[in-house]
This record gives sequence, C-alpha cells and structure tokens, in this order.
Amino acid sequence: MTSKIRWGIIGPGSIAKAFRDGVAQAEHGELNAIATRNPGKPGLAEEFPGARIVHGYDALLADKDVDAVYIAVPHTGHAEWAIKAAEAGKHVLVEKPLALSAHEADAVFHAHRKAGTFAGEAFMYRLHPQTAKIIELVKSGVIGEVRMIQSSFGFNMGKFQPQHRLFASELAGGGIMDVGCYPVSMARLLVGAATGKPFADPVKVAGTAHLNAEGTDDFAAALLSFGNGVVAQVSCAVMANLDNVLRIHGSEGRIEVPDFWFAGGNRDQGLGKIEVIKGGKTEVISVNESAHVYSFEAEAASLAILAGKQEFDAPGMSWNDTLGNLRVLDKWRSDAGIEFSVEKSSVRTKTLDNRSLGPNKGVIPKRSIPGLDKPASAVAMGFEDFRTFSSGAILLDAFWERGGNIFDTAYIYAGGYTEKLFGEWQKSRGVREEAVVIGKGAHSPLVYPDVIGKQLTQSLDRLQTDYVDVYFMHRDNTDVPVGEFVDAMDAEVKAGRIRGPYGGSNWTKERMSEAIAYAKANGKTPPQALSNNFALAEMLDPIWGGCVTASTPDFKQWLIDSQVTNFSWSSQARGFFTDLAGRDKRDNEELVRVWYNEQNFGRRDRAIELAQKLGQSPIHVALAYVLAQPFPSVPLIGPRRLVELEDSLRAFDIQLTPEQVKWLEQG
Repeated sequence: MTSKIRWGIIGPGSIAKAFRDGVAQAEHGELNAIATRNPGKPGLAEEFPGARIVHGYDALLADKDVDAVYIAVPHTGHAEWAIKAAEAGKHVLVEKPLALSAHEADAVFHAHRKAGTFAGEAFMYRLHPQTAKIIELVKSGVIGEVRMIQSSFGFNMGKFQPQHRLFASELAGGGIMDVGCYPVSMARLLVGAATGKPFADPVKVAGTAHLNAEGTDDFAAALLSFGNGVVAQVSCAVMANLDNVLRIHGSEGRIEVPDFWFAGGNRDQGLGKIEVIKGGKTEVISVNESAHVYSFEAEAASLAILAGKQEFDAPGMSWNDTLGNLRVLDKWRSDAGIEFSVEKSSVRTKTLDNRSLGPNKGVIPKRSIPGLDKPASAVAMGFEDFRTFSSGAILLDAFWERGGNIFDTAYIYAGGYTEKLFGEWQKSRGVREEAVVIGKGAHSPLVYPDVIGKQLTQSLDRLQTDYVDVYFMHRDNTDVPVGEFVDAMDAEVKAGRIRGPYGGSNWTKERMSEAIAYAKANGKTPPQALSNNFALAEMLDPIWGGCVTASTPDFKQWLIDSQVTNFSWSSQARGFFTDLAGRDKRDNEELVRVWYNEQNFGRRDRAIELAQKLGQSPIHVALAYVLAQPFPSVPLIGPRRLVELEDSLRAFDIQLTPEQVKWLEQG
C-alpha cells in the first residue's frame, strides 16, 4: 500500500459526488474507481474525471487497485456491501446510517473485525474543525453546566412521493434514518464532552412520529434522557422546514449553531458559525475553514487505514458510537411503530449480505439424541430477547450456517414473539424438517394437564408447523399427580404433535423417576429429556422461582444412570467464569446469591488454570465441561451478537478428558 489510499465508490449519486470533491483535497487519499451497474450512463465519466468506471459492485470489490470503498448506495444496501467489502479485504467508509439497525451494524463490524479492515460511518460533520471547536467550548465551561440540548434537521419535500427514497418503505425512507440521525449523534457527542467521554448514550428514549401511507415518518421528534441529568430534544422532517439550529443550554448561557452538519454552509464549504450567548451578549465564533467539508472525513479515514486502525478516533464515529446511535434510532422507530417492509420476513428471505442461506454445516458437531429421529447439534440456541425479525434472523442464520440446528422456544417468551419470530424464519428459509424445535409450555402459575394441549396449539400456530421435536413442561406442579402430566404429554406424542423426546424443565430427579416409572407401567411413552440448569458451578439459590439445578453430585449421577438428555440452561453460569465474578467482586447481587461459595470458586480457579494451559478462556472451559459429560448433555447458549456466538463456539476447540472433567469438579 502506498502513502495514499486508493478509493473506490459504490453508488454514483449526489453524496458520491460530494465525497469525490472531498477526497480530491485529502492529502492521503485519491479516487481510483467508481462502480456502477450502468457503466454506459451518459455523463458518468465527466462527473468522475480521472476515475476508472467499473461495471458492477462485485467487480470493484475484486479490484486489486482499490484499497478502500466509499459506500453511497441507498440505506438498504449499506450492510450488504459493507460485509461483502470485508470479505473481499476492503476497508469501508459507509454513508450514514451505517445500517438499518444496531444489530445490522454489529454484524458489519463483526465482519470487519474478522477481516482486520477499517469500517467507519460517514458522519462527515464529526471530523470538521467546527465540531472540535464546539466540543472545546462545552468542555471549557463557558456556558456552565450543560443542562439541555435542542437540535433539529428538517426540510420540506413539498409532495409525498411513495417511490422516492425519502418516503419508500422498501428503501428505508423517512426522516429518522435520513436526517434524524444527525441531531441524535450530536446530542450524544455533546453529553459525552460534558462528562469527559467521547460520547454518551441516553438511559431513556421516548419517540414519536407522523407516518405517511408508506409507514415511514414525514416528521418526528424524540426526547433523550441521559444519566447525568441532561435532556435532549431532537426532531427531524422530510415534510416540514424546521429551524435546523443546535442549541446547547447551560447553567450560565447557551451555544447556538445553525446547520451544524454542513458547518453552516453546504456540501462544498462551511466556514462555521457558533454563537455563544451569555449575560445578554452574543459572541460569534467561526473556524473560518475554507476546505471542502467532506475532505476532513476522507483524510481521517485514509490516515486511520494507513495507521492500521479499524475504526475512527473520536470525535469520528467509533464502532461503539455508531452502535449507540443506532440503538437510539431503533427505539425511536419502535416507539413510532415503524418497521420497514425490507425488514419483514416476507421480504428478508436471504442473509444480511443478500445470500441464500448456506448449508447446516460448520464447527458445531451433530449428535444423536435418544428419542429423536434426526441429527441434532451439540448446542442449542435460545433467543428470547429479540424483538424484530430482522435482528433475530442475523443470529439464526449464523447459528445455522455454523452447524447449529436446535432452537429453544417457549410459549411465554416475549409473550409468544420468540415462537412467532422462529416460525417466520424457518418458513422463509425452508429449514423446518432439518431443524430441531424445542417447545415449552405450562409455566407457573398455569401448570395443569389441560393447559399443555391448549398452549401447544397456540405455539404450533406461531411456529408455523404442526409439530415440535422436543417438548418440556416449563415448570412442575407437585400438587398434581405426575401421571396426569404424563398422560397429557403422551397424548400429544400419539397425535404426532410431539415427535421426539419430552419431559420437564426444572423438575426434580424424584419427580422425573416417578414419571418414567408411571409411563412404563401404563404403556405410555416415557419421558426422555430434562431441561435443568447444569454447569461447572453449582446453582446455590434459584435464579428464578421454581428453578432446579442438576449440577449436584447426586443429580448428576442420576443423569448418568438414566441417560436422560439434559438441555442445560445457564450452562456457563451466567458470567461466573468471566471477569464479572471474583472473591472480591460483590456488586452483582445475582452472581453473589446464586454462585458464590468456596466450592464454586475452587472450580473457577481450576477452570482458569486449565484455560491458561490450553490457550483458551475459562468461559470456554466451562462450556466444554457441559459438553463432555457421560450422559447426553446439550447446553443452551444465548448469544445476542455474532461476536458472542463465535466466542461460544471456541468451546469446540477443547476436548476434555474424563480425568480433566473430574479434576475440574473435585481438584
């Protein structure tokens, strides 16, 4: 690589032309090529003089003479091409918003983390000298303590145009994504500056919007509350001319900045104008910067790449800064009831980088589970926290392509949304027959035999299938004779609605033994599965009411003797084997209450020791321990990010011997 970064552009629109002019003034960057799907478009060569015209985006990514790519396609293509660029070994600068959601952006960063490439979100105002001056003024205390921020960015298109990118749901239109991201990012930057940090994330977001016939926002507003007491009012519009002024209110005055995203100018130049209003007087400050407003981000990105960095330094948008900004936009959209059509299961039938779902092969091995007539992955995925199809599908796709095919759902999770999400995913991907679906019902207080069939009917409807592969009662009710529960579940087995093993979640070994004995004595299908906590650390106090651990020596021996499959939840002891725990760390009430005793700390010490010898982490040893049991043991994992999924799968690099398992337990 030379002393200049050779840039290519994907998407020859108006923003691309602005970046063209900016990179022309960047000392360490130059425009090398532009990719277009229509290379014969009249005037293209004249609009990008000196740049090679490349036919197609894939061709640009394969071009050995391009080091970095500026992605200027519509919002819906940002994540796709940013991920593809990482896979091609290209650095990227992606127009804001970097992706449609924080989950998408996290997937982009995961791809670049693995590739070792730079990825940055192009909020060019962040790198303009005016922004540095605003931060300096806030930190100086010239207006005292920052108390409230007001910022807007709005213009009036005049007429609703459903096919236009600013309105169309299929193009992620609306003001929040297009311009609302600016005042949000500035507010977070300023509160960070006031507290000595690169940025700050609000502790509460409350948003609203006026929606058009496309279901996107014509105009919208949100209130951001920060932990230090600062409140920010942000607003945006594509159908209203707002005042477009940033106001920073302090205890002793205020700062006003018009059109901060262009430094008070336009895409070519912004001299900057900052007004400090204090004591009835107004001081006007200007950085008098005549360089092209886009030259600063082009230069900063080029220098970062040359320095081997993977993200911007502050006040540029670091990865965590981008993620925090998108989480605010996610909440704002959620409050306003905005879900883009391109995020729905009927449209998002491919992976985030626009591929058909790959085969169910990868680092996760398959195993045979008693009572199940299809291969099952060695770990199962739980995903009850996801609230949108587009976010959940990212993890489900990745888990599947790494070899995972067991999915843990339950009637009560998220009021049934987990089941609905999985149903949409399996249908859109066409994987139902290969997937192993765990269903759970009859949670407290509705733990009765007649509830099982009723809830299973609803679950199957949500899951868009006519059977589950594994079924658990979510809790037990010892006031009901166990035979009544066995009868109810056996009836579902005979009806074909449970096609694999069934049993209890959080059941005692005595109750399970009684259920097995009843089934055998009465010609019923015996329970063959359990879903209790099982981990290297023994659960001392139930995490939730009615929970049961199988980690005690006598329960473990029962599992060995019976060879009942245990699908273990909290199989990594919920952070006990990470730096969150320690004999001197007692700020986490749950960790202390559930796991802290000397026996568990002894096991933790040995896991740390073994991990050091193996070149792994204690958390991976803890998961490998659950996998290495002398009974069928399937740990449930609950990653929320791709990096967490990849991290969990490192446990498969460890093959513990029976002697190591015993040593971890007993020393």
